[in-house]
Amino acid sequence: MYENFAELFAIIKATEKLEKLYIRDIISPAEYEPECQKLIAHFKTLASTLKDTVPSIERFHDTYKMDCPAALNRLITSGVPATVEHRAAAAMSMSSSASVVAECVQNFITAMDALRLNMLAVDQVHPLLSDLLASLNKLTILPPDFEGKTKMKEWIVRLSKMGAADELTEQQSRQLHFDLESSYNSFMAALPTAGN
Repeated sequence: MYENFAELFAIIKATEKLEKLYIRDIISPAEYEPECQKLIAHFKTLASTLKDTVPSIERFHDTYKMDCPAALNRLITSGVPATVEHRAAAAMSMSSSASVVAECVQNFITAMDALRLNMLAVDQVHPLLSDLLASLNKLTILPPDFEGKTKMKEWIVRLSKMGAADELTEQQSRQLHFDLESSYNSFMAALPTAGN
């Protein structure tokens, strides 16, 4: 039993050291990841073996005054190396912002197509502009004063003052199409620089 306790103690201490080396950039992610995976695997095997004698790893940690918060986080809370954890988080944020960008593009094109098809009634145009503004607001990489947001807000306010069956005039329709086009172009221009 004491041999297993010593083994558990050593794994927790080694994980704490490894975490500190990685955080201080003393070892590379390529060196860190396989070592961390090995320690996590040993820990899981040993913890399942000791589950009757050591029901709480946290209590074991406190009883032996180990002071290894990074190790507890890595072994118990996270269960994966930091490199894997951060890759997953980055992939999630990349895919979610990519889907919002796609949604914005789709809403721009839908609104412009509706005008080209002479859908000029307020109850046809208003929902399209509202959807577009909502998707632009979801995209955190755009500044609050982004041209497309301010122009869409102005148009939504203008349309809200009209009746549902009212139609845009030829001049209003051309102006809205022009505003959508220029907002779309500045939106596309903002994308590559926003990722930096």
